[in-house]
Amino acid sequence: MAEAPRVWRFFRAGGFDQVRIETASDLLELEQLNQKLWVALSCPVKGLQFDERTLSLIDTDQDGHVRAPELLAAIDWVVDRLIDPEILVQPQECLRVSHLRDDEVGRALAEQARQLLADLGKTEFDPLTVADVEQAQTRFMARLHTAWEDACPANLPLGEKTSDGYLTLQKVAGKLEDYYLRCRILAFEGREGAEAVTEAQHQAVFSSSSVSREALLEWPLALVDPLGRLPLIEGINPAWAGAMTSFRTQVIVPLLGECTTLGESEWIQLKDTFAEFATWQGASPVDTENETVRDLEKLVRLVRDLLILANNFVSFKAFYTRTGQAIFQAGTLYLDSRSCELCVTVNDPARHALLANLSNICLVYCDCVRAGQKTTIAAAFTNGDSDQLRVGRNGVFYDVKGRDWDATITRIIEQPISLRQAFWSPYKKMVRALSDQFEKFASSRAKAVDDKLTGPAILNPKNAAGGAPSVAQQAFDVGKFAGIFAAIGMAVGAIGTALASVAVGLFSLALWQIPFVFLGVLLLISGPSLLLAWFKLRSRTLGPILDANGWAINARAKINLPFGASLTQLAQLPPNAERTLTDPFAEKERSAWVYVVWSAVAVMVVVMLWTVRMGTH
Repeated sequence: MAEAPRVWRFFRAGGFDQVRIETASDLLELEQLNQKLWVALSCPVKGLQFDERTLSLIDTDQDGHVRAPELLAAIDWVVDRLIDPEILVQPQECLRVSHLRDDEVGRALAEQARQLLADLGKTEFDPLTVADVEQAQTRFMARLHTAWEDACPANLPLGEKTSDGYLTLQKVAGKLEDYYLRCRILAFEGREGAEAVTEAQHQAVFSSSSVSREALLEWPLALVDPLGRLPLIEGINPAWAGAMTSFRTQVIVPLLGECTTLGESEWIQLKDTFAEFATWQGASPVDTENETVRDLEKLVRLVRDLLILANNFVSFKAFYTRTGQAIFQAGTLYLDSRSCELCVTVNDPARHALLANLSNICLVYCDCVRAGQKTTIAAAFTNGDSDQLRVGRNGVFYDVKGRDWDATITRIIEQPISLRQAFWSPYKKMVRALSDQFEKFASSRAKAVDDKLTGPAILNPKNAAGGAPSVAQQAFDVGKFAGIFAAIGMAVGAIGTALASVAVGLFSLALWQIPFVFLGVLLLISGPSLLLAWFKLRSRTLGPILDANGWAINARAKINLPFGASLTQLAQLPPNAERTLTDPFAEKERSAWVYVVWSAVAVMVVVMLWTVRMGTH
């Protein structure tokens, strides 16, 4: 009978379905879940709020990324070593010896666990935490070194100086073996002597103005003697004189007495004297990672972290259910009376912005500094407006460990933040443009007046020829100013005529039609901005922000308006706050007569327009 297909459970968030990973069975069966349903297929090892050592142990090819096959392999690896896979989903961050399987691999891990617990002064029934196994390799090597030191030979040839003497012997051992071999060859040939070096070797040393020490090191220790006697005081190769003097002083004299020559038999005797010590030295443990100890560390870390990683890789449960921070969230930025919770670490803002701009999310890049350390983040503003966001503004960034950093805005990606901002955007732009034009006009007029007041005609009433100012220069140009006043009057009249025409048109309508006219005008002005913002806000997505950081996001991780509003909190008074509405520095209220006068003017205009309308009928 065919096995029934697994019933997967999903939850809807971010505009797509995400799998629930809550039981050990969910983890074990992830291999059967089509990877098209995974939120991510790869994540970087570095730059996440997750234990980097755990990710590096999962990253078997050491390419700096954890991919879907590596995560599945890690699940199979840990399950093969645990007696019960339910341990992976239990609320614990430790491993006990009793959790390990009773097979060859499990017994090796258990032995290392017991040894580590003993080093820590615990029993095998105590739990092993990540903090314990972080020092497992160090303690393992310390045990090996201790055992090796305990095996040191009891009879040392030179006592406490044996180690130094052996190092000195090792430095010249190769040249001594070379010398005695040359002596044996010479004796075999039956010659009484031989050239110390070849002509080519001689030329290599003396071919330049300075003697080549490197070439001299290749020469024999001394002139080759068929009797095999090496002189120790005179006739030594200058390049080896220092090493041979140390060898004679530290080894030969203490063991053989005051010798002036050293035969091959005596050299063999010296080597035999150090043979046991040399064997012990060769057994010195190498500072390399022990595989079993590393596996124990990996197992403890995966027991603690595997379920968390799966829920931040296969699904984004923590992020979309708002039950905690996702591993890509670096902390919270406080700036402009807002707190932004979607902050990611960025290495290269310029490169990150090229791809992150496709997210349609307003991103603010900040350089964060703390105690000489510096990091860069990208914060998503998903609520409020961007009117006061400017490069150079300062805020405070709190990382996931609660540490505060000084944050300064260095770059902004402009995108719509809310429909409210989009509605008022055209009016704000118009007011800003009018304000800029007025400032330019006022500035130019003020400059012109200053130039006239400080010009040469004022400072020096006499002209360049020394005469008095002309009457034409002093006279008030009535015609010029009359033209200016006429132009101003015409402009005011035109504006008044236009306003009167608009007013007449409005009052020619029924009262119930007037609100629809105003609504139409508002839609005509704000409609395009609202429509564009609506499309962009509907298409906001998390993917490009994480893709720019090395992720491989496999889903359309949307950030809609309600969810975006939860990621950026606006400043609000507490529910039980008490407010004092009296502001001692508030602007003085205008006199009531001002409002009475303006009301009277408005009534007169309305009556006049109404009269005109009735007269036309």
